[in-house]
Amino acid sequence: MGLDDTDSLQGGCTTEVFFQLLEQLPEHVEVLHTRLVRLWPFAQQRTRGNAAVAAELKTENTTALLKFLNDFWMRCILPLKGEVQPSEHSERPQYPSDPGMVWFEDVKPDAEFYRKGLTTEIYEKDLPAATKSWGGHGKIGATLAVHWPAKRSTYEAIAWRVSENNGERRLDKEAIKFIDEMDGTFLCRDQRSGSSMVAPRGKSPVLFGVRAWNKQAAEEALQRLITGAGTEPVAGCMVFETNQATNDHLDTAMEARIEEIEILKGGHTLLHSSEDRFLAFKETGEISTTCQRLQPGDIIQCKGMRAPDESIHVEFLQIRHLVPKRRRPLCPTCDKALTSMGKNQGLRCKKCGLKVKDAWEETQRTLPMNRWIQPPPSSRRHLAKPLDESQEWQNNL
Repeated sequence: MGLDDTDSLQGGCTTEVFFQLLEQLPEHVEVLHTRLVRLWPFAQQRTRGNAAVAAELKTENTTALLKFLNDFWMRCILPLKGEVQPSEHSERPQYPSDPGMVWFEDVKPDAEFYRKGLTTEIYEKDLPAATKSWGGHGKIGATLAVHWPAKRSTYEAIAWRVSENNGERRLDKEAIKFIDEMDGTFLCRDQRSGSSMVAPRGKSPVLFGVRAWNKQAAEEALQRLITGAGTEPVAGCMVFETNQATNDHLDTAMEARIEEIEILKGGHTLLHSSEDRFLAFKETGEISTTCQRLQPGDIIQCKGMRAPDESIHVEFLQIRHLVPKRRRPLCPTCDKALTSMGKNQGLRCKKCGLKVKDAWEETQRTLPMNRWIQPPPSSRRHLAKPLDESQEWQNNL
């Protein structure tokens, strides 16, 4: 069963609706596992978190299960349709929520379809036929979540707030410190800013989400936080298997020789090569500053997603070759740079008048070579794998 698109910037959360659905399942239905799947970030009607959820359910009475799902849809999900609020931070149009739910019997995950859902726009007409479906646009994400093959996965433990709670989220400081330092969790804190990344901002019923490399670590971190003395009461919690931090959205690294460097409004950098354009946003930190120091002739490798305008949004970058820095030699008498007198006419010192043959001096530039870099944690895509977790993975990027 898959579900998507029940929320908007106005509030709500598909994971919470999903949790409520699973909590109310009839006794004859067993939940085998739950999953949270991030999708193509450029989709026109993508949801706030750009994620869909799904669960594998086991039952001997499918008819009764479908009757329950239909009733839950009418009572709890359909009323969420049409919620919308403009963004205060982005010019991207916001679409009204359009929930969708699907049920597949004996489904075999379609890796090719899932991959398409990470790299291009998917429409309702593209969807494989479900055994039963409800709603509209949300059926796209719901179907993709069901068809995720889960060849690579991580986990996220999520807890939701009691409905009366509002304002600043309260999490136990000692528990936060513990999960920051424990083996198995990742991206719990932005080391650059020092800020915690487990609690969302804005209107959301989610109290926290802890990412982990394995289910055991996710469950341990979850228990530490919800039982911490300084943590506010929770309405419920669940561990999801996810495609976060898997790099499922990326192809092999692309190599390019830079022909032009363009600094855009806002401090973003656009690199031009003969075949592609590579966009490094200001928020990518070291990637952005490194791109601004490149020169025509430099060779880079990068990994990133191709946007609808055909530019590559850089997520991983390394320099493979740097052209030397060239300058005119200095006058041996005056220690001033010699200047050209014209093509094939030699050089001259403007101060003492010394004339010499035309020449250039080359020096090596100092930029990090043959080392992958990526944006700081707060500016990465959910799907991007942290570099510092696996040196072997870096070497095979």
